[in-house]
Amino acid sequence: MHLEFRHLRTIKAIHEEGGLARAADRLHITQSALSHQIKGLEDQAGLELFVRRSKPMKLSAAGMKLLRLAEEVLPRIAALEEEFDSLRKGKSGRLHIAIECHACFDWLLPVLEAFRIGWADIDVDIRPGLQFEALPALMREEVDLVVSSDPEKLSGVDFTPLFDYEPVFVCAADHPLAAKPWIEAEDFVDQALITYPVDRARLDVFSQLLFPAGVEPKSIRQVELSAVILLLVASGRGVAVLPDWVVRDTGKHPSLVTRRLTEKGITRRLYGATRSEDTAKPFMAQMLRLCRTEPPKLQRA
Repeated sequence: MHLEFRHLRTIKAIHEEGGLARAADRLHITQSALSHQIKGLEDQAGLELFVRRSKPMKLSAAGMKLLRLAEEVLPRIAALEEEFDSLRKGKSGRLHIAIECHACFDWLLPVLEAFRIGWADIDVDIRPGLQFEALPALMREEVDLVVSSDPEKLSGVDFTPLFDYEPVFVCAADHPLAAKPWIEAEDFVDQALITYPVDRARLDVFSQLLFPAGVEPKSIRQVELSAVILLLVASGRGVAVLPDWVVRDTGKHPSLVTRRLTEKGITRRLYGATRSEDTAKPFMAQMLRLCRTEPPKLQRA
């Protein structure tokens, strides 16, 4: 048999309406066209699908089998149509995020919580395992949003500015460098520098300060969590350079001191990288808007 969705809708409509006239009205076709459709379907099946001369019109045993199929398939088709409609209107979809900025977890999770309230049907995930190859993953459609401080000219990729931040120097309150009004590259020569486990080229302290000055710290220790870095710094195990939003509450911890890098300070900008065809989707636009309107407050040490 060559079954179509309209055949299943016909069987269901006749069963529920109890007659051809009302079923034809429900399906928005003529009674003659409906009768012709039933005859064609019965010719294909080689069986009668309705008990003739019964009022209301009843399905035969063969017709009931088709009805059970209709009741199983049609709701699934309707759900799929609704899902596609939501996708077209931007009400549902996928938002898998890759982060090139290791410290971004400290502000991104509250942003995602605010996003979830209005966009519960969006499949949200964070893919930290792709952070070192995030932009290629974006172009391969493995992720949908990349948070990055290093925009590139890539065909089909938009970089939307999110907010500016300042990398700041952090040390213990009794550290000798705490007495300085600001920190220069040369101050790191005899220091144990505590960083995130990220390639040096992606760390602001190296890309913006130490590499240009040709300075190498005495030693480097890599630590995963911001809270642990601050704990080690407070206990005198080393110094760190962190985004200002990470250390915004150091005023509550008298054992820590923050200072600007160079007299004028260093300002960096974060971007949201998206595929060009996705940038204007309603849920993506809202996510970018949340990142821009609720950024971490810029701290001035």
